[in-house]
Amino acid sequence: MNLGKFSVSLAVNDLAMSKSFYEKLGFEVIGGDAQQNWLILENDGNVVGLFQGMFEKNIMTFNPGWDQSGNDLESFTDVREIQRDLKGQGIELSSEADDSTTGPASIMLSDPDGNQILIDQHR
Repeated sequence: MNLGKFSVSLAVNDLAMSKSFYEKLGFEVIGGDAQQNWLILENDGNVVGLFQGMFEKNIMTFNPGWDQSGNDLESFTDVREIQRDLKGQGIELSSEADDSTTGPASIMLSDPDGNQILIDQHR
């Protein structure tokens, strides 16, 4: 199962302060919208999303269809196929994609320790 691009989505209290901190670590803003309280930063292929007031916990995020640089992949495992595989293994999902659709969709699950995992397909 190929989950695509990996990043960490951080729930932050102060977007500007967090942005400044990560810039000191060599990260650069590559996306997002500070007016909407979210930014995406990258450092040598490592991606961190900063989200103020959008969710309570940090989330591991995977993006099927994208390589680590955010470029479209020719072929990839659709999130609905990933969903069917996970459910077939008895893994409980906290949100599911509509299996009758195509294109962008997402699913969410938690590991045994409560760490949230978002599989978010944008195409």
